[in-house]
Amino acid sequence: MAHNKDVTMKRCSMTTFRGILSGIGLPLRSLIFPLAVAALIVLRASPAAAELVIDITRGNIDPLPIAVTPFMGETSKEAQIGKDISAVLSADLERSGLFRPIPHKAFIQTGASLAVRPRFGDWRIINAQALVQGRIEIQENGKLRIEFRLWDVFAERQMAGQAYFTVAKNWRRVAHIIADVIYKRMTGEDGYFDTRMVYIAESGPANKRIKRLAIMDQDGANHRFLTDGQYLVLTPRFSPTAQEITYLSYIGNKPRVYIFNIDTGQQEVLGDFPGMTYAPRFSPDGNKVIMSLATDGNSEIYSMDIRTRTAQRLTNNPAIDTSPSYSPDSQRVTFNSDRGGTQQIYIMDADGDDVQRISFGKGRYATPVWSPRGDYIAFTKIKGKEFFIGVMHPDGSGERQLARGFLVEGPTWAPNGRVLSFFKQGKRDKKGRGGESRLHVIDITGHNEREIVTPLDASDPAWSPLIP
Repeated sequence: MAHNKDVTMKRCSMTTFRGILSGIGLPLRSLIFPLAVAALIVLRASPAAAELVIDITRGNIDPLPIAVTPFMGETSKEAQIGKDISAVLSADLERSGLFRPIPHKAFIQTGASLAVRPRFGDWRIINAQALVQGRIEIQENGKLRIEFRLWDVFAERQMAGQAYFTVAKNWRRVAHIIADVIYKRMTGEDGYFDTRMVYIAESGPANKRIKRLAIMDQDGANHRFLTDGQYLVLTPRFSPTAQEITYLSYIGNKPRVYIFNIDTGQQEVLGDFPGMTYAPRFSPDGNKVIMSLATDGNSEIYSMDIRTRTAQRLTNNPAIDTSPSYSPDSQRVTFNSDRGGTQQIYIMDADGDDVQRISFGKGRYATPVWSPRGDYIAFTKIKGKEFFIGVMHPDGSGERQLARGFLVEGPTWAPNGRVLSFFKQGKRDKKGRGGESRLHVIDITGHNEREIVTPLDASDPAWSPLIP
């Protein structure tokens, strides 16, 4: 079943939700950001103390102490859902590296009195600078009503507050969405918690690996396999709608680019080319797939219109051109090529004109991926016996290395362009031990690297857009 199927939640500001309780259900994110902006304007207009904000551009900062209380409920079932939401919300914020949730055992104010109004002095004593409280109610139709409030403890004012209405099984999604709201309210940047990752799950001996397509929430929850491992699959990538995946598969020992529909499980080949097609990516509008086509030992870059299935050749060079990625406005493409003698990063117009090399550092460059914000291109770099994950501006300036290791590869951007995921593989010893491959995330500043736990070895991650 699709992750967001039958998701028709309603949400509203805490001052108006009672008036639209009987309104029509809307797509989950259709109103959340306008409301957050409205709240932001009101608070900035207030003559109270300066706003509590986090500057995420300063690199390694001290996490902000935040108290996330268990969301309250009248029944034991409501209370348990409230605790679960609080736990997922706290974990999201903590993993960002920007927040430090305070342990519940340090709390002074009880839930019953907190339902009336926070005693801000109690929270200041334990050094909480922000406070999150919430309430759960199971309605007569079985659906959940989930509300939350974010407080600035020292200014003693509410920073955000919303209510959500959804089916019970979607409580975890609501926790991620609340984390996104808090992240945006505190940093000014969009969040990335209500997202998924698709990747290649690997098992078996090194000389006979079984590779399956797998999908999960960004925190590793709701994990499932999309293919059974009968055929080799590689390089999955999400569509902008987050409902389709394009990837390379060796069905019938013939390498082809496929499109997989997450809702239906249906897969179809993208064009019947005479040679090997690989390294596919969707265009930002989802109407095209850009990929490499290898014929007679030469690899060129092509784009294909998904609706008409017409292909356009973009490069024409005897060198190997591969790993294409569109800019967010679809006007340019980055790719890597060895046309200059070594593997380097290039950019060109979307029609193949005006090709320019942008990488000039020592070593070889691969897998360039344009940031959703358009400000950086992430890449894999190979220098000597080490691999690096790095970023540079589209003009080639500002190159920085974020992660390094025996093998680190395959960067993919979170939808807010502030966090990267990649996979890291260790070195095997002489007896073949070790060599595990794991997914990691890291902040664009090069701090807060963390592993995403998966049930099997993992490679080739791809981060989805925010789920509609």
